[in-house]
Amino acid sequence: MQSILKEARGTLLLAVPIVIGQLSQMLMGVTDSVMIGRVGTVPLAASSFVGSVFNVFFIVGVGLLTPVAIFASRSRGAGRPEEAGEFLRHGMLIAVVSSLAGIAIIAFLGLRLEWFGQPDEVIQAVNPFLTLIGVSLLPALTYLALRQFAESMGRPWVPVIVICSGVLLNVFLNWVFIYGHLGAPRLGLTGAGVSTLISRTLGTIVIFAWLRLDPAVRGAWPKHWLRPVSPAHVKQMLFVGLPAAGSLLFEGGAFAAATVMMGWLGAVPLAAHQIAISCAALSFMVSLGIAIALGMRTSAAVGAGEHARLRPLWIGGTLMGLTFSLGFTAVFLFFGPAIARAFISDPRVIPVATVLLGVAAVFQIFDGGQVIHSCALRGLTDVRIPALITFTAYWVIALPAGYLLGVRGGFGAAGIWTGLAAGLAFAAVVLGLRFVRLSRADVRSGA
Repeated sequence: MQSILKEARGTLLLAVPIVIGQLSQMLMGVTDSVMIGRVGTVPLAASSFVGSVFNVFFIVGVGLLTPVAIFASRSRGAGRPEEAGEFLRHGMLIAVVSSLAGIAIIAFLGLRLEWFGQPDEVIQAVNPFLTLIGVSLLPALTYLALRQFAESMGRPWVPVIVICSGVLLNVFLNWVFIYGHLGAPRLGLTGAGVSTLISRTLGTIVIFAWLRLDPAVRGAWPKHWLRPVSPAHVKQMLFVGLPAAGSLLFEGGAFAAATVMMGWLGAVPLAAHQIAISCAALSFMVSLGIAIALGMRTSAAVGAGEHARLRPLWIGGTLMGLTFSLGFTAVFLFFGPAIARAFISDPRVIPVATVLLGVAAVFQIFDGGQVIHSCALRGLTDVRIPALITFTAYWVIALPAGYLLGVRGGFGAAGIWTGLAAGLAFAAVVLGLRFVRLSRADVRSGA
């Protein structure tokens, strides 16, 4: 127990700035939803649809960039700072290439919106918001690579300051462009896209300049950005990044598919889904921050050859995540109607959103558990089997159950979310059991 508490304190100290950064990043989307909801139900529903499309590509980028945190932390733990910089350099390349591919696909999908079977009024409201959010994928992923490098180098507060400033800027720009203040045209949903693109771009520029001038990371900062690409580094990063991206794609794709199914039910359930998913995603950021910190500390322990720390690290992180998840469960259960009214005044949407928040109160416990176990396994560079587990959880259990309960079974929006909860529960249990098996003191990287 003493070892668990010691490791939990270390994880918490690293997790606090990461959690604040994750919450701040998510607040950008939540404030968008609140401010768009004031324009109307249809724009809020359209933003939900666009968000689900964007998140599929963003989540793939998150997986592809996971090696930046893992290998930079491992290099730092082994006392090789210049090697950590090389992982950043190659991570930035991966971020640019993957984001450009994502932007091209999003642009194509913008011409084929009828494929998704959404309400006509929602489809008509989607563009040019979809295009603007799609272009913001480039600064979003390059910022992510820089943020993971900063956190791996023990500078987690740098991204926090940048992203918090970005949130404040986004709120101000939303006020200007959504509602038409300070002489700007009233752009509504499009104004939110303009604000997000500007905020993400400036945030990326600022964090790059900050890290470039930070003496604490000077030894690891790449000195030759245009040096030829190392096939060995790319191969090493993709060995971990591709399965991680697949695992996250299964998850993000499932939530995107759930959003599409919500659209089949109408604009009101889709708007209610946006409210509930925004709140669930916000609370999820706490567990995700703990998970990221746990993954980096697990990777550093492996790099330092301290395998006996793995089990205490995981137990401490899991208990912290569970504690915070239970706190948010109580908030969703007792304050569901008030939360829904904070987003929108439409009396048709509020009761549906309240029910979904009740389901979210339960499934976020499992969602927090699965992400903590998954990041801990990535710290061991165990990504292939977790990807298969994630596929089973979402595409064999969650989506079929959600379709049968919500679309075919008459339970509506709550049925779709119940299916998601079932898949998350499966992932949390099975991934946890896998880490228990792999975290013996004699485990080696890549086991």
